[in-house]
Amino acid sequence: MTQNSPTTPGDTTTKDDTPQMLVFSSDKGASRSTWIAGFLVIAIVGWMGSGFIITSADATPTIIRETPKPVTVAVTTSQAETVTQFYQAEGQALPDRDTMMRAETSGEISQVLVQKGQDVNAGEVIARFDPTNNEADASSAAEELARAQREFDNAEALLERGVATGDRVSEARATLASALAEVTIVQQDAEALTITAPFAGRIETLDLDEGEYVSTGTEIGRLVDITPLTVAIQVPQQSLTRLSIGQPATIGFITGEERVGTVTFVGTSAASETRTFLAEIEVANADGAIPAGISAEVIIPTGEATAHFLSPSIVSLGTDGTLGVKTVNAENIVEFFAIQVVKAQIDGIWVTGLPDVADVITVGQGYVNEGEIIDPDFGDTN
Repeated sequence: MTQNSPTTPGDTTTKDDTPQMLVFSSDKGASRSTWIAGFLVIAIVGWMGSGFIITSADATPTIIRETPKPVTVAVTTSQAETVTQFYQAEGQALPDRDTMMRAETSGEISQVLVQKGQDVNAGEVIARFDPTNNEADASSAAEELARAQREFDNAEALLERGVATGDRVSEARATLASALAEVTIVQQDAEALTITAPFAGRIETLDLDEGEYVSTGTEIGRLVDITPLTVAIQVPQQSLTRLSIGQPATIGFITGEERVGTVTFVGTSAASETRTFLAEIEVANADGAIPAGISAEVIIPTGEATAHFLSPSIVSLGTDGTLGVKTVNAENIVEFFAIQVVKAQIDGIWVTGLPDVADVITVGQGYVNEGEIIDPDFGDTN
């Protein structure tokens, strides 16, 4: 049994370690407060550093939009030049003259003097008919003419002596006229017995044999003249005013030959089916080296124009479907110019519609529109 130490009246502290316990309890509470305060300070500092602010439901957020930077495009300065305009068309080489030869009388062919493919001169004999029947007709007509002449002479002599009447003389005169007409017919038939070439050319076809009977009007062969040649083209109505008689033309034939010709005919009436006009170009072919019927490409210079030479890849369509080119002006604003192609080449096209000097957008034109501000790059774009 432990014995407590004596205490003084009013003193609540014992002699054991009770005061020490009270001091320990007081230190532990202070430490907890310190930790809580430190945590709150760290939380507040972290919240302020995050920038997060709790706003009310009625607050409207402020949206800040950045102004977009101008699009960079490649630009090349183009200078207009004088270029010759051409009308180009596909055509066909035709013979200058082409005709079917026909028999002008009936009878049996006694001679054929030419062959198919042979060149002949104008008036050269092609073939002859058997003249037997014609000679007989000529003899009979001559005798009839002599008899009619005698009758007419007698009638006039008798009329002078007062023996014959005027009616008899008139009848004799009519008989004489008929006999003369018969002689003329026989002479024409004699001429028709000889078939001759109407012009110089080549016998393209010949359907005729010796001993063959031929009727009047039968086609016996085809004669073609290809010196010179005629190249026929069809001209659309919108291009008709560009052509005129006398214009020079360059003709390239499918055989590889190239010749210079002259426009000799421009039609004034359109074909109802195609609404195109016929035009003809005469081409010298004295050597006959170029055959008729082959295809030909015709190029006719029609004047000069001031145009820009551009790549087809930079051509674009306007909002209304117009073919044009985008350029940039001095204020770096995109402009659109409608153009017209006046000449096309393998490596580019010549166009009108632009100013004499134009800063043409060559790369990036598809990303900008008319009226936009851009950042032009005039450096080398290749």
